Amino acid sequence: MLDFIGGELRRFGNTCRWSLQGWRAAWATEKSLRQWSLVNLVSATLAFTLDLTTGERALILALGLLVLAAELFNTAIEEVVDLATSEQHPRAGKAKDCGSAAVALTALAGGLAWLVILLG
Repeated sequence: MLDFIGGELRRFGNTCRWSLQGWRAAWATEKSLRQWSLVNLVSATLAFTLDLTTGERALILALGLLVLAAELFNTAIEEVVDLATSEQHPRAGKAKDCGSAAVALTALAGGLAWLVILLG
């Protein structure tokens, strides 16, 4: 049983290490990730400063994290496409555009949540 627990702890540690490596790599090269992180910092500060319910605060924080996750997915898509081909190809462009659209939609969801909360 201890071997099983030790193995799971090692796997969890590796997962955390690889995730941090991914975050650092994206942070170093992706200006949009740094920009969305700043937006998230402002949004989270407002969420804890304004008189919001626990549910409203949780929604805002969760949607902010989803924007960052979408940005990381978009970065991964762009990296894989660039690795696969250096030429302009309609399908490569479509993949990159869809990744960008995913970021835009998650950001729109966060903005709409703020709008509904503030106007409601």
